[in-house]
Amino acid sequence: MQDPNEDTEWNDVLRAKGILAPKQKEAEITEEQIQEMMDDAINRRTDLRSGENGSKKIDDMSLDELDELEDSEDEEVLEQYRQRRIAEMRAFAEKAKFGTVREISGQDYVSEVTKAGDGIWVVIHLYANGVPLCSLIHHHMQQLAAKFPQTKFLRSIATTCIPNFPEKNLPTIFVYNEGQLKKQYIGPLELRGEKLTLDELEFLLGKVGAISTEIKEDPRPQIRDKMLSDLESQNIDFY
Repeated sequence: MQDPNEDTEWNDVLRAKGILAPKQKEAEITEEQIQEMMDDAINRRTDLRSGENGSKKIDDMSLDELDELEDSEDEEVLEQYRQRRIAEMRAFAEKAKFGTVREISGQDYVSEVTKAGDGIWVVIHLYANGVPLCSLIHHHMQQLAAKFPQTKFLRSIATTCIPNFPEKNLPTIFVYNEGQLKKQYIGPLELRGEKLTLDELEFLLGKVGAISTEIKEDPRPQIRDKMLSDLESQNIDFY
């Protein structure tokens, strides 16, 4: 279909005979409107209005000078943002240097745990082979280590770190920050047994501050809530 606004001799004839409507004129931006738009943009930059440090006051600038200022300031803002993002990414990269669960021996404990470094959180799992809950926690920790690479996740056979460590206390998790023991979970009861979920372990470690989790509420229902749910399912009114 031919464009009725197209500049052709045929369209001009049709317009002259009233068959086509007059061609619509494109809206033009006046110099006054440009000045208003520039004023709006400039008014948002109140820090430049005073003309400090020998710079020319904005109110005294011409349109060309304002144009140049607009371009240079946008570039400056973008450059500042770029440099800030680079600094943030470098800081994250320096801390995000773990990402796996590493095995250590008792001889490594001081250097890897208590002297891990400034700002470093360490989660160490003491385990024994053949204990199902230890295997489950190791599986969960592997996923958490990949998800939170700024935290150092370690594991060690318990008796290599603490001679004669009671197997009834396994699994055990110690949480350190800058050489200080911040939390300990000792034994199946504190670690919620073999039904411990990944989200629950993430919640427990996040609550202490070892990881920056978004899980702020305990994923496991409270015992009373579970009892109420069971009773309601059986249509039992105990009030």
